[in-house]
Amino acid sequence: MLKRIAVALLIILGLSLQSCTPATLSLKSYVNTYEGYEFLYPNGWIEAKVDDGPDVVFHDLIEEMENVSVVINPVPGDKSLQELGSPTEVGYRLSKNAIAPPGSGREAELVSAESREVGDELYYLMEYAITLPNQQQRHNLASAVVRRGQLFTFNLSTNEKRWQKSQDLFRKVVSTFSVY
Repeated sequence: MLKRIAVALLIILGLSLQSCTPATLSLKSYVNTYEGYEFLYPNGWIEAKVDDGPDVVFHDLIEEMENVSVVINPVPGDKSLQELGSPTEVGYRLSKNAIAPPGSGREAELVSAESREVGDELYYLMEYAITLPNQQQRHNLASAVVRRGQLFTFNLSTNEKRWQKSQDLFRKVVSTFSVY
């Protein structure tokens, strides 16, 4: 009888400790060797096939509007990221041309924009508060980098309620995006 109680306590302790594991253990890796980029995304998200859109999209299995995507566009004149503008300037242009383009009914507010260097690459990190036409509130994080004459933009989008609970994990996901 005492052994059964000890085993039950060990199982309960093991399960409770498992819930304390770092968020990075719940991330999976995606690598696109053809285009030359990689990132981590939450476990339980699945790849979605999108025609004439982003290079890749993953979304939550349950909350399908929660997603990550990579968009690749040519850079005119082979400009560097710095030549495209400051983090705030690039973030503002992305908000007006990609996140909330005219006629979409969406409104995007650039909450923050900063730069960071990873190795010899410069990345811009941007955060947006989005209002959809139905007044639903969303939150977007983006990471942008120029490499080989192309602008790579990694986007993470979620609803505001989920953002409040998972922003540390989502910031980690966006920080894992790298282009080589």
